[in-house]
Amino acid sequence: MHSPEDDSQGVLRRTVLAGLGAAGVLSTVGTAAATPHGRGTNRGNRPTDTPGSKHERMMSTYRLRTNAARDHCLQGKPPAWNQNEDEARFGTAAMFTKTLPHDDQGIADESAYLALVDALYGHGSLDAVPLAPEADRKLANPAAAGSYDITGPDSHALTMPPAPAFDSDETAAEMVELYWQSLLRDVAFADYATDPGAQAAAAELSALAGYPGPTDGSGTVTTDLLFRGSLAGSEVGPHLSQFFYHDVPRGDGMAQPQVYRVAKEGTDYMTDWESWLAIQRGAAPDSGDQYEATHRTLQTGRDLATYVHRDYVYQSYQDAALILLGLGVPLGPNFPTSPTSGYFVDFGVADVLDAVVAVSHPALHATWVQKWLVNRRLRPETYGGRVHDQLTGDADYGLPAALLDSAALAASFDEYGTYLLSQAYPEGSPTHPSYPAGHAVLAGACVTVLKAYFDEDAAVPYADASPESGPDLTVRGELHKLADNMAVGRNWAGIHYRSDADDGYRLGEAVAFGYLVDRAKTYDERYGFDGFTLTTFDGEPVRITPDGVVPA
Repeated sequence: MHSPEDDSQGVLRRTVLAGLGAAGVLSTVGTAAATPHGRGTNRGNRPTDTPGSKHERMMSTYRLRTNAARDHCLQGKPPAWNQNEDEARFGTAAMFTKTLPHDDQGIADESAYLALVDALYGHGSLDAVPLAPEADRKLANPAAAGSYDITGPDSHALTMPPAPAFDSDETAAEMVELYWQSLLRDVAFADYATDPGAQAAAAELSALAGYPGPTDGSGTVTTDLLFRGSLAGSEVGPHLSQFFYHDVPRGDGMAQPQVYRVAKEGTDYMTDWESWLAIQRGAAPDSGDQYEATHRTLQTGRDLATYVHRDYVYQSYQDAALILLGLGVPLGPNFPTSPTSGYFVDFGVADVLDAVVAVSHPALHATWVQKWLVNRRLRPETYGGRVHDQLTGDADYGLPAALLDSAALAASFDEYGTYLLSQAYPEGSPTHPSYPAGHAVLAGACVTVLKAYFDEDAAVPYADASPESGPDLTVRGELHKLADNMAVGRNWAGIHYRSDADDGYRLGEAVAFGYLVDRAKTYDERYGFDGFTLTTFDGEPVRITPDGVVPA
């Protein structure tokens, strides 16, 4: 049977099917009806195997895919990209310029930076961007900002708030927090309440007007809230999510304990001007990573920074899915049920494990657009260079007094003899801009998918390996904490600001919403599935249907 819509598209239908036939997709259609099968049954006469029904299936597929594209691309004018005014106000001193030629003051060559910007916008070749003569490292894949995805919203149709300004109170507070984190990398999270450094950090951050991190009801940063993430649930229980402590099921009765090789205590980098400048010019570090002799569970900020240094893209979220499945946490409460059929390919193990991985690629494309085409925010290590230059040289970058006069900066100078921000990685940051954090956007996307597939309100037990216990924990809270741990872990290394994480989660959530809308379109209508349900990072219950995202 063909609908009037099908008939009105006859020419298009024939064109599509001709292409499918040429590709071999329909190569068996012509012989299906003539092929006899045992027991007097001619399989070719079954309705699902007739040429007409296969043609209809191909047309249904075509309509599903084109309608999905239409829904994402023809919904009015895309929102504007939000860029702050740092580039116009401060030039290359406030922008990401790593690997480009730099003068001895650490300021990038303006012509090289403009060549990069022109190439990013299609007015030149990225291969022709001049790098520093010392550069051993290359720019991190800026061309990916122009790539396409075939699922979910286009990466260029998404937006986020502008990065905090170079001379803002918020950036000053973020840098104060980073200096404190660099000094407290080797203090166990469980010891903050009694550690003098942690107490001093909490007191100073409490007094900063621009501090964006979590506080108690009176606006105070307590030692329990110190350096935690901002998502709901991150403040409950131990500092690290139980998804870092439960064994990870690996199939056939195998379980992998989560003990890791962690970086050696007290090992920090880029605390002298010569090595700092060489790294800005793209030189490889003089030494590699150094590790403790024994593996252990994660206990400190340095441990967490080590974990997020070389993790593969979706590692922690795939592990979290496996842990939830192994714990027997129910899948989505509104998923279909059947008295005769179980669920595996759809609404089962295979579905959730595929989805949490597949959303990561469009999340990275959305990240790269904002990093390279919109913000180009300088990394904290470079900001630390501006601080050192202003306090020891003749430069005046207009840096906020709240940072220059901070106890954190004074303590860092006492420790290292410079005002540079010490780094946990020998190479410092990656060679792409800071805002948003890729780990944060991935966290936002992957955790949103996990919330869509599992019962958010189900309990998560404390793992035997957890260093602490406490109040009851939920799937939603521990997934939020996992997202915060993964993003703030990069702050512990000195390579991201807090706002890179906080705003990155929402971008990842937007990617996941569009991805889940398209995924909801693909299920057989006989399931009667009426959409994924979850709670957003801002606490709003929503339902994600084939037609879009609506309040739950």
